[in-house]
Amino acid sequence: MKWIVSVAVVIAICLGGFSAVALAAVDPPPGDTIVDVTGDAANGFEITHYDGSQVFPPTDSEARAECGEYDARADRIRCRVEVRTWYRDLADLRRALDWAHAQ
Repeated sequence: MKWIVSVAVVIAICLGGFSAVALAAVDPPPGDTIVDVTGDAANGFEITHYDGSQVFPPTDSEARAECGEYDARADRIRCRVEVRTWYRDLADLRRALDWAHAQ
């Protein structure tokens, strides 16, 4: 008899968990949530947010040119590494969003 009660409790917990997940899926995400990324580093990216706003970061060459404006060599190198990392991560995000939208 105890195992029947245990199974009933587990089922109730699972069903309650599923309804909580379903309710969470209905709530809209924050407006600044990124929903789409198009483009590439050479031609420029377009970042679209859930609220419809868009951001257009500079192209890779423009960003790297801005890095050249730093006086200290270490600052120029740090800036170039940040730019390279930023555009690599944007490309990864674009691929992940394309995959997620295809599901």
